[in-house]
Amino acid sequence: MEIVLTVIEVLLSIALIVVVLLQSGKESGLSGALSGNNDTYLSKNKGKNMDQMLAKSTKWIALAWIIATLLLSLI
Repeated sequence: MEIVLTVIEVLLSIALIVVVLLQSGKESGLSGALSGNNDTYLSKNKGKNMDQMLAKSTKWIALAWIIATLLLSLI
């Protein structure tokens, strides 16, 4: 059981790192506005939807990681 939880925790850790690195930074909106980046309305919404999906994924993966860590510490 301990080996299975360790493998799950490693996979969750890698997934969490990847999801966090894929997210765009909060300051990207301001720098894009200052640089004169002329995005269309549809491309702006597409980016928001992806960021929202990544934010939700981060929350759920982090929750699963915390639960796996707690279970692993109890074993």
